[in-house]
Amino acid sequence: MNDRQCDSTECAEKIRAVHDAMDVLNGKWTISIVATLCYSPKRYSDILYGVKGISGKMLSRELKDLEANRLVKRTVLDTQPVTVQYALTDYGMKLKEVIEHLAAWGLEHRKEIMRPEMVAAE
Repeated sequence: MNDRQCDSTECAEKIRAVHDAMDVLNGKWTISIVATLCYSPKRYSDILYGVKGISGKMLSRELKDLEANRLVKRTVLDTQPVTVQYALTDYGMKLKEVIEHLAAWGLEHRKEIMRPEMVAAE
C-alpha cells in the first residue's frame, strides 16, 4: 500500500481487517492476557496475578472468549488437585510480534509524553 495514495478497495479491505482484529482484541484485558501468555503457558492463578486489576470473573470470561477465537488453549493437567493451564495456540502466537511492536510503541510514547518541553507546555 502506497503511503500517499491508496486504492479505495485496498483501503477498505485494510480497514475491515483492522476492525476484525479489534473486535477480537478490544477488551480492556485481552491484550494483557495474550501478552502474559506470549512467553510460556500459565495457570489461571498466575494469569490473575500477572494481569493487575482484573477480577477472577472477568478473567474467566476473557479466557473463554480467547478460546472461542482459537487464540488460547485450555489444558486440564492430571495433578492433585487438578490444575488448569492456559497457553497460546500456534495461531495465537502470531500475536506475539504485534504485542512486541505495541510494547515498543508504548515505551516510546511514554518517553514522548514525559519529555520536559511537553510537560512544561501544559
